Amino acid sequence: MPENSSSAATADSVIQAALKAVETQRTAVKEFPGKAPALVRALQVLGDAQREAGDISGAEATFLEALEAGKDLELPADVMANVRTSLATLLDFSGREAESLPFYEEAISNHEALGGENAEVAAQLRNNLAMTYKCMDKFALAEQHYLRALETLENKRGRKSESVACVFNNLGSLYYAAGFPDQAKEMFEDGLQIRIEVLGENHRDVAQSLCNLATACHELKDNLAAQQLFERSLTILEAQLPQESRSYEAIGTDYVAMLEIIGEEGKAGALKKRMEKVLAKV
Repeated sequence: MPENSSSAATADSVIQAALKAVETQRTAVKEFPGKAPALVRALQVLGDAQREAGDISGAEATFLEALEAGKDLELPADVMANVRTSLATLLDFSGREAESLPFYEEAISNHEALGGENAEVAAQLRNNLAMTYKCMDKFALAEQHYLRALETLENKRGRKSESVACVFNNLGSLYYAAGFPDQAKEMFEDGLQIRIEVLGENHRDVAQSLCNLATACHELKDNLAAQQLFERSLTILEAQLPQESRSYEAIGTDYVAMLEIIGEEGKAGALKKRMEKVLAKV
């Protein structure tokens, strides 16, 4: 059996087993209402399986049923937090960002109330929520959630953490989009330094951070620094071809565009030829 057919069959068997478990719990709840927590958990498993299989509408309906089933019950906080998290991310990543907002907010509140490791889950959700607010041009709300996420992650993992570097990078992107290149540069520099210390100087994420910093420098008219940063970024990625072909091409294209904007057509042309030769080999 081809691999994709085997995967589909496995996914279908998982869904069928989850459906059976849900029906069993629905029947149990009719006779013993106190069994409702088990129904909510079974619905969570089914919704996750449906989402994994690409049945977005089915997963949404299942998560909503789980929330309705647990609405008037004193369930463990983690049960409802997980359902709300699943529904929020499902809606968000399906292009329905505005609908995801209340579920994100409730899930964050649930996870923070639980404390411990759940506080980190809440921080990651704040990061997601901030990105959603950024896409909606609600920059102040996005900044608020990024800063809260950063505070939690620094307290839990320390400053030298990839998750902390990621939030710094996201904050930089937010400030850049909002028209504050000075603040963007500061955030990008912090994220870059952490990534170099945690991942090493030649990691692909370091290359991305160098590119981000280059765009901020260009916005601040420091084009010499921007060129140097772009070159460092491309050098890192060029050594990791063919795996990093897409990133190499994307960052190289950004660099070419910047060179053309500042009137360095000769350098831009030379870079295009260099990229064509490098990419032709891979």
